[in-house]
Amino acid sequence: MIRLSDLKLPLDHPAEALPEAICARLGIAPEALQSFTVFKRGNDARRRNAVLLVYTVDLELADEAEVLERFAGDKDVRPTPDMTYRFPVMAPAGYSGKRPVVIGAGPCGLFAGLILAQMGFKPIILDRGKVVRQRTKDTWGLWRRSEFNPDSNVQFGEGGAGTFSDGKLYCRTKDPRFLGRKVLEEFVKAGAPDDILWEAHPHIGTFRLVTMVESMRETIEALGGEYRWQTRVDDIELEELTDGQKRLRGLHLADGSFLDTDHVVMAIGHSARPTFEMLHARGVFMEAKPFSIGVRIEHPQSWVDRARYGNCAGHPDLGAADYSLVHHASNGRSVYSFCMCPGGRVVAATSEEGRVVTNGMSQYSRAEFNANSGLVVGIDPARDYPGGPLAGIEFQRKWESLAYQVGGSSYAAPGQKVGDFLAGRASTELGEVTPSYKPGVTLTDLAQCLPDYAVEAIREALPVFGRQIANYDHPDVVMTGVETRTSSPLRITRGKDFQSVNVARLFPAGEGAGYAGGILSAAIDGIKVGEAVGASILNG
Repeated sequence: MIRLSDLKLPLDHPAEALPEAICARLGIAPEALQSFTVFKRGNDARRRNAVLLVYTVDLELADEAEVLERFAGDKDVRPTPDMTYRFPVMAPAGYSGKRPVVIGAGPCGLFAGLILAQMGFKPIILDRGKVVRQRTKDTWGLWRRSEFNPDSNVQFGEGGAGTFSDGKLYCRTKDPRFLGRKVLEEFVKAGAPDDILWEAHPHIGTFRLVTMVESMRETIEALGGEYRWQTRVDDIELEELTDGQKRLRGLHLADGSFLDTDHVVMAIGHSARPTFEMLHARGVFMEAKPFSIGVRIEHPQSWVDRARYGNCAGHPDLGAADYSLVHHASNGRSVYSFCMCPGGRVVAATSEEGRVVTNGMSQYSRAEFNANSGLVVGIDPARDYPGGPLAGIEFQRKWESLAYQVGGSSYAAPGQKVGDFLAGRASTELGEVTPSYKPGVTLTDLAQCLPDYAVEAIREALPVFGRQIANYDHPDVVMTGVETRTSSPLRITRGKDFQSVNVARLFPAGEGAGYAGGILSAAIDGIKVGEAVGASILNG
């Protein structure tokens, strides 16, 4: 087969226009095109009132060798790659050795567990939270009644933080083995819509993610895997090796029991602060890493659609528009949009009592009134939180606690209109834009719960972004704070074998360990780590 890329057609083109365009692009007769399938479809919105659909298609031709020879050197015409996933190892039939353990049931832990189960190793998956439907009820308890459960919330429980998000399934991770395709195919098997296989920027949304993680749990259990909910790991058991290194021997659980295992995947997510502290106390090597801090900014989705698509706004093939923005401020800080959620809402995402954290979420339809995005400023350990691997956690806690206090100590989020933020005055009333955050927004001055350099950088960036997207800096646009969980504040360093650099058979994984950012990259990392665990088990 041949893969043909960057084929552009207008919106509302008839069905026959695509095969005609294929034949015209390749200079072949219609009868030479035996079949084709759409591999990816995106859009080119650089001309707002003339948006184009952009296709990548896989073709069967009468004489593929002749076409490939004629288009040699053309990056848009090449053989279709083999994207079939192949397991690198398999457990021997009737495997009865020690079972590997996966800590965390987010996207990374889910796919590490799935791969281990599919390879025949019958993993045990632990999570301090609850199954996804019970967890959803607890999460709504915070959003609707300001009742917070520290073990079952947006961060902890089946599905991880990605369950309450936009469900984006794309990333910039280099993927030479097409592991992302394996992730998408498993999601489709679990009930995701087929269009995630060919949309250029696929997403699922919270409600569909709930049913999908349930289906994947059933698959893992059917393959001999085991889940243990509301099971917190309080400590790890290590043994000293002759070369000064350590090796994992097992896990001490919060109920006082000991789990005998010698292979553990740490897929704990970016908010597992007590676990980070425990691992640091046990001497597991980790280092501080950069992350970002800022706010969530909300615009009516119709404003974003018009700014991005012009007269084409509202077309069903385009859906709700998104954006990606970055500005390098004069104070040396980078300001950028993060985790943009078209047609969604801002949600409470704290994992600790007495703190306020914001995040974004949307459903598959992306049909809610507002668009929201993180508007965040990059920070780094040397400049902003020196003091060791755990210093970033204390930095986050400081600003989350201030946001809780400024919001009224009720889990309401502090909010401010853009016009007031730019003028340096507290907001006292809303304008055209109504914030979506639950359990509520307290209008105030966001400068009270953000670092001065972040306030300065965001104030400089807003008018710049307003020149790129009309009404981005409209005075009535609302910002709520604080956004602090853009990524893990530390990295649990691992080697090429995916094991901790100083604790053998401990496998740091995913976003919490500093090796992913978002659902797809976390799931890909889970696959890689699951494969590494299987190889390590077989190699003794």
